Amino acid sequence: MVDAKMLNKISSAPGFIAALDQSGGSTPAALRLYGIADTDYQGDEEMFRLMHAMRVRIMSAPAFTSDKIVAAILFERTMDGDVDGQPVPSYLWEKRGVVPLLKVDKGLAAEENGVQIMKPMPELDALLARGRDKGIFGTKMRSVISSADKAGIAAVVKQQFEVARQIIGNGLVPIVEPEVSIKSPTKQEAEAILRDEIAKQLDLLPAGEEVVLKLTIPTVADFYAPLIAHKSVVRVVALSGGYSRVDACEKLSRNHGMIASFSRALTENLRVSMSDAEFNASLAETIDEIYAASVNKA
Repeated sequence: MVDAKMLNKISSAPGFIAALDQSGGSTPAALRLYGIADTDYQGDEEMFRLMHAMRVRIMSAPAFTSDKIVAAILFERTMDGDVDGQPVPSYLWEKRGVVPLLKVDKGLAAEENGVQIMKPMPELDALLARGRDKGIFGTKMRSVISSADKAGIAAVVKQQFEVARQIIGNGLVPIVEPEVSIKSPTKQEAEAILRDEIAKQLDLLPAGEEVVLKLTIPTVADFYAPLIAHKSVVRVVALSGGYSRVDACEKLSRNHGMIASFSRALTENLRVSMSDAEFNASLAETIDEIYAASVNKA
């Protein structure tokens, strides 16, 4: 049973979703950006410990509250961790008023037909049950589109919605994320195919089944307006996709009804060497900027 208070917050509260879900493959780059070199740690366990410490620093910062942050997407290890002795999901919701979400995909398959679908997730039901027991409200899963190949994009969207229906069946709300690469030479054409394919799948959802869409900021402003208005869409959120925070916020501000779900753009100015006062001030400034782009539209 979906939590009604969390659903209401996800669907209508002003603010944005913080993506704190870098996993094994993207963690070293995130730590380097934070000022921790590859040579500063040995092995995955120490790497993930350092990453968790960074996330705890973010989640416990004074500005990280429901005033401007709707939800936070967690990596599985982050979900299993704690903040000041309290499990992360309950800390976020009870202490911060922020809805906890979980990244569930296991990475990307090799590129075929200009896209990368998700790797198989044979243990998904068990992960969803564990997440639900910990207070997780919904999930996120990512595919990547590199070119405007109709068959490839159709395969990505079909897989995303197949998994989404499995997640809905487990009592959680899925975030469907078919990312169009900002480096794609056919980005605009890919977005047109993607919009049509998503609309087809949305129309097939039974009444009462809903998803969140997480999409690359489109080349043409308000291009995803028909998806935002669809009865089966809880909300449409934007990924930063490699844009700088300034560029991502400027582009997002021109897309009405679309809020941010930024990862790298959220943390790009944070450094491990900062004092707590410097860290908190930098994060607060970033949160204000992303919030403004999500709420105040051009």
